Amino acid sequence: MPEICRFFGIIIAVFYEDHPPPHFHVRYGSQQAIVSIETLQVLEGRVSPRVAGLVIEWANLHRVELARAWEQARRREPIDPIAPLE
Repeated sequence: MPEICRFFGIIIAVFYEDHPPPHFHVRYGSQQAIVSIETLQVLEGRVSPRVAGLVIEWANLHRVELARAWEQARRREPIDPIAPLE
């Protein structure tokens, strides 16, 4: 699982050759979720409202980079890291 970003204990990752639709994985302690890059809606799993808010704020700032990371992973290329939320 290539980690592309980490902030406030939240880990964002994209898996190589993962299934559509384009999405990223969120981990925070024992909480896990899969979030759509296009809609920023949780597709699977659950994270606390606080974590969800931070993740959505971060993803809104980095949608283009997230889409690029998804394509890099699908092609099994090295994935560029994305800046954390500050």
